[in-house]
Amino acid sequence: MFEQITERLDGIFRKLTGRGYLSEKNIKEAAREIRLALLEADVNYKVVKSFITSVEEEAIGRQITKSVSPGRQMIKVVSDKMAELLGGTRTDLSFAGTPPTVILLVGLQGSGKTTLAGKLALYLRNKRHQPLLVATDTHRPAAKKQLEILANSIEIPFYTADESAVGIAGGSLRQAREKMLDPVIIDTAGRHQIDEELMTELEEVRKASSPTEVLFVADAMTGQEALNVASEFHKRVNLTGAVLTKMDGDARGGAAMSLRAALGIPIKFVGIGEKLSDLEEFHPDRVASRILGMGDIVSLVEKAQETVDLEEARKLEKKLRKESFTFEDFLGQLKQLKKMGPLQGLLEMIPGMSKQLKGITVDDSGLVRIEAIINSMTKKERLHPTIIDGSRRRRIANGSGTSVQEINQLLKQFSAMQKMIRNVSRMGIPKGFPIP
Repeated sequence: MFEQITERLDGIFRKLTGRGYLSEKNIKEAAREIRLALLEADVNYKVVKSFITSVEEEAIGRQITKSVSPGRQMIKVVSDKMAELLGGTRTDLSFAGTPPTVILLVGLQGSGKTTLAGKLALYLRNKRHQPLLVATDTHRPAAKKQLEILANSIEIPFYTADESAVGIAGGSLRQAREKMLDPVIIDTAGRHQIDEELMTELEEVRKASSPTEVLFVADAMTGQEALNVASEFHKRVNLTGAVLTKMDGDARGGAAMSLRAALGIPIKFVGIGEKLSDLEEFHPDRVASRILGMGDIVSLVEKAQETVDLEEARKLEKKLRKESFTFEDFLGQLKQLKKMGPLQGLLEMIPGMSKQLKGITVDDSGLVRIEAIINSMTKKERLHPTIIDGSRRRRIANGSGTSVQEINQLLKQFSAMQKMIRNVSRMGIPKGFPIP
């Protein structure tokens, strides 16, 4: 996420770190380089101009702290201003005073609206809501079926009908009231902002459904072009927020930094992967921290809290105290780690780790192979790995599609892990030992 701009900004701040003090001259030099970095990231030029002016004014007027390096002082200024640029604070979804709340998803074809509808429904169900997914796309073949399949895969109620988009929207509200479902998430047909017929239809759907939220769904890789598209949608249907999809791809940051500043609409969520669980709340201060290569430890902790089974963690703590950690326990930890999302994204949330991973792609397939190896073991082998001799290793390798060498390596690493746990246990594991 934002690798290109993060790398450029890191270089700028490193240059400042070598200076003895922060002066007006080197502040302006750094500001010029930051301006170029933002323009290369496809941020809207008017947004860049305003941002750089505010950075210069803040940095030049700031009280200089001699104990803090110039680079760190500039990072602090840019971080604060970037968080402001991205919206300042988190903006949650709004809900209607009288249910059902209607969330209307709009945007271009191919921006990921249908998948986003499924992700949003899953997110809201996890927040104890009972969403209804609605397909109003009568123009794209199989569009309704695609959303229905997504809804069935996560067991979310689904509604559509053989009538116009406006008729489907009205019918979905009746269905929601009858079955006490809330909110109603309406997936609309993808359209171009210059397609007058489709934009008129969208206006009519909005009027028929009276949405509390009208979310513009944009592909993060489109850069500031997303701003041009969103501007027209905003004029026609009054957007209340935006969602950026495909943030795990080669997103340069232009859309994220331009939308809020230019249109005044908050970014509410970002899609970070292909799975329906790959949806993150958008926190401006945390995203600013990631862009500047400082990680996002708060989001990492929140992910852990959402996915870690506390009862299983307590059981594991007892096992560690008794020095009885087995492959069964290891498999359970792997499954919980996978629930937290792609490993590359998790590592980049650790402060300083993005610099260490520069040019390195962390492949999740390694975890998949380890899981396959453990799943190919018998129950007895998982509990007592010392019994795994040559013939057993060949059988496990064949069963997992791996090699005997990989089995040997995993057994060696696991033995070292058990030894480390024994040493820690003898020193005394603190009460409430956190399990990753």
